[in-house]
Amino acid sequence: MSPSADAPSSSSLSEVLNFTTGQIVQEIGYDDDVDLDLRDAIEDFIGGELEDEDTQEIVDAVVLWWREGDGDLTDAMVDTLRNIDAGAPVWVMTPKAGRDGHVMPGDIQESAGIAGLRVMSSVSVARDWTGTRLASRTN
Repeated sequence: MSPSADAPSSSSLSEVLNFTTGQIVQEIGYDDDVDLDLRDAIEDFIGGELEDEDTQEIVDAVVLWWREGDGDLTDAMVDTLRNIDAGAPVWVMTPKAGRDGHVMPGDIQESAGIAGLRVMSSVSVARDWTGTRLASRTN
């Protein structure tokens, strides 16, 4: 990925995502359209590989790749809570507006509320992807 106005630098991405070395991060919804540079950057931040969606580990964060048409977003958000450490973030990565699979921000907000989560922030994380940080309502 070449640097552009809508793709953050590695250092600013590190600050935004707030992943640190040694964390266990689960990835859900991987497909051939995910941003591989973003995945690589996350693995660099944590110093290891992302755990797949079948992991039984208790994780420090979840990255959920989600596109319109992937199914029920609320159910997917509830599933992210299965192995997550209390207070850990869930990052929902969705295609940006105008890209195939774009998810309306209101749909994310509504699904998060039903799932017992709240939207904390949304940021550009890659050329074609927006990251929405969710947290449990108790945080």
